[in-house]
Amino acid sequence: MSSDRFPDTPAHPARRRFVQGLAAVGACAGLGAWPSRASVGAMRQATLSGTQFDLAIGEIPVDFTGRTRTAVAVNGSIPAPLLRWKEGTTVHLRVRNALPKGSIHGDRTSIHWHGIVLPADMDGVPGISFGGIGNGEAYDYRFDVRQGGTYWYHSHSGFQEQAGLYGPLIIDPLAPEPFAWDREHVVMLTDWTDLDPSALFSRLKKMPGHDNYGKRTVGDFLRDARRDGWSKTLEDRRMWGAMRMTPTDLSDVNAHTYTYLMNGATSLANWTGVFRHGEKVRLRFINGSSMTYFDVRIPGLKMTVVAADGQYVHPVTVDEFRIAAAETFDVIVEPAGQDAFTIFAQDMGRTGFVSGTLAVRDGLRAPVPSVDPRAILTMADMGHGGAMSQDMAGMDHGAMDHAAMGHAMPQSQPHPASETHNPFVDMQATSPTPRLDDPGIGLRDNGRTVLAYGQLRSLFDDPDGRDPGREIELHLTGHMERFVWGFDGKKFSQAEPLRFNYGERLRIVLVNDTMMTHPIHLHGMWSDLEDADGAFMVRKHTLDMPPGTRRGYRVTADAMGAWAYHCHLLFHMEAGMMREVRVEA
Repeated sequence: MSSDRFPDTPAHPARRRFVQGLAAVGACAGLGAWPSRASVGAMRQATLSGTQFDLAIGEIPVDFTGRTRTAVAVNGSIPAPLLRWKEGTTVHLRVRNALPKGSIHGDRTSIHWHGIVLPADMDGVPGISFGGIGNGEAYDYRFDVRQGGTYWYHSHSGFQEQAGLYGPLIIDPLAPEPFAWDREHVVMLTDWTDLDPSALFSRLKKMPGHDNYGKRTVGDFLRDARRDGWSKTLEDRRMWGAMRMTPTDLSDVNAHTYTYLMNGATSLANWTGVFRHGEKVRLRFINGSSMTYFDVRIPGLKMTVVAADGQYVHPVTVDEFRIAAAETFDVIVEPAGQDAFTIFAQDMGRTGFVSGTLAVRDGLRAPVPSVDPRAILTMADMGHGGAMSQDMAGMDHGAMDHAAMGHAMPQSQPHPASETHNPFVDMQATSPTPRLDDPGIGLRDNGRTVLAYGQLRSLFDDPDGRDPGREIELHLTGHMERFVWGFDGKKFSQAEPLRFNYGERLRIVLVNDTMMTHPIHLHGMWSDLEDADGAFMVRKHTLDMPPGTRRGYRVTADAMGAWAYHCHLLFHMEAGMMREVRVEA
């Protein structure tokens, strides 16, 4: 195993000319040491290891697009320094708020250790687990490390995560790992906007369809009519029109606004991970983006998935996988036959991509594939069993009273009363299913072997072993035009906390009543996903919920205190898709 634990390619800024899109950020490991201007050229990201850490959160100027903007960074670095812990130790992290007073990014800050099992007051969620870190103040995080694997950390204050406050976190396990590798690279995927994130959120509230450039046209109608027939095409358009939705709306924000980054570098900057022929290379993929699902592949290489969300799984060899916001996947690749391979991550909406390179030396590139064709949502994708009634298609959307559409046809899926006649609910899934073997919209039958959730099986049995003693069903709800999101038709501000009894084993069932995909994250406790028969399948910290799905998972309430529970699409969480969970004796 290589001792070069994070072998990024060395920087040679003197040999590089400035190109638009080059990440102008640098690592500055000294506490509170901020560059007067971020340097041109991709500098080496700092790696901090041990048990004692000093982290300062402040602002730096960055240039990802040819325009200088202000970002939020940790120790002057975007991504934040790679933190390396060891299972079985106690870590002490002194986090200082070095943001200037009156910053557009807020006066208070925080760090949440995503997926880490720890005491509630160490979780880093202002308003739930602590009060946040004020200007010039510091907070001491101290806790035992009780797990291993690939994780990450980010701000839970306002929109600071979108502005750059995120970083990779690797925990070396005590026990030998169940697979071999010679070298590793962290591949952190993120999305950047030159807009002030609060302005972007305001735009979403006013114009939620701003980035949907692919709305169907008269030409699309004529093409579909030739293929499917006039009456079927007309019925399809009537149904979508009744809901005031568009089947091309796969993501709220996409490459029309975002620049996608790989380890803080754009595609032009070409982040490069070095390998030697004959090596097994471990790639630790982290989706640290605010709003983006990525579909990842390395043309010419098979990827063997060996861990999901830091937990070992039975190896699965694929050509491609979808990674939701906040998820992590570890894969093993064996580069051979050529000196360079492209790491290609396209967004789910097929509006853009970011690429990097695996190569035997810096400066090499391989061909970059084209973005795949844009996918179109169907009624089956949205949990309507593939068809909707003629009555439904002809209904006036205002007369539907939003949630009433769920009652416009026979349905097997009941819905909470709080969704009925609710101005914040514009859709209900009438026949949702787990769809664990479905790789997802845009990935079906694409000629590649694509990972599906149903292939993820933990290397261990159910760690608790008890059958759930009770069940909680929650519906993911929203209104596309108003950009309001919630659980059971209620925004965070309207909902009472969910209460778990300390020590109990319970089942949570999620039903996605929206046309959007949501990554759901429960803080402080593991989420043990069940298969379609209710048997334990895989342990995760973030669960992907495509539209029209119903998925169950088990939770052991073994962590006392108050915890956040939310969609990890940042603007969905801010718009209401969040609850507080209280674990009480």
